[in-house]
Amino acid sequence: MKLELSLPERPGFLHAVAVVNLFALLLMFILLGPSLTLRSGVTVDLPPSRFQLDRYTNTLVVTLGPGNPAPRIHFGRDAVTQEELGERLEQLREGGAPTDSIVLLQTDAGTPVKVEREISELALSKGFRVALVGQATEAPNPD
Repeated sequence: MKLELSLPERPGFLHAVAVVNLFALLLMFILLGPSLTLRSGVTVDLPPSRFQLDRYTNTLVVTLGPGNPAPRIHFGRDAVTQEELGERLEQLREGGAPTDSIVLLQTDAGTPVKVEREISELALSKGFRVALVGQATEAPNPD
């Protein structure tokens, strides 16, 4: 005896569910994509800059954030003092850090220039190159 299906077939509904799932997944990636980007260091209010920073492969991120009375210093995500930063950079240099390593210095807009200069000179004295990081702005119109 052969069994027969008594319900009418509606394949259009089943195909529509897959398409809706696909669009929901695509929408989720578009909305959440920027929050999934990898950023090192600590969030600070960067001053504006009209220059584009090149991509570097061997980077060390040092962040100078607001603090009272002195600015906070972060090496990656670790809070350090200026002396500890010097020791860590020295250990990295002695430990065989690549010669093209560069220190990306992210400085909060309210940080005194004196502190920024001291940290830059510290990194330079340990044999690292230094690049200052700023917030991207619109390029000026030449008209």
